[in-house]
Amino acid sequence: MKKLIRSKKDRIIGGVCGGMGLYLNVDPNIVRLVWALLGLTGTGLILYIVAYFIIPEESDIIDGQGEDIE
Repeated sequence: MKKLIRSKKDRIIGGVCGGMGLYLNVDPNIVRLVWALLGLTGTGLILYIVAYFIIPEESDIIDGQGEDIE
């Protein structure tokens, strides 16, 4: 099962777009472009900040055996 996480490897600011790109199976640059277009309205910036705090970071997700999920 896929989980939405913030990427530690594919990040520019907080890893939100990189994680969303992995989750949606699209290029993270396309996700970044959509966020940038939403940012022009002001809504995108607020949503990005909310997503940054709600979506867990990649290293915060641990499977049942105590190993990091990558």
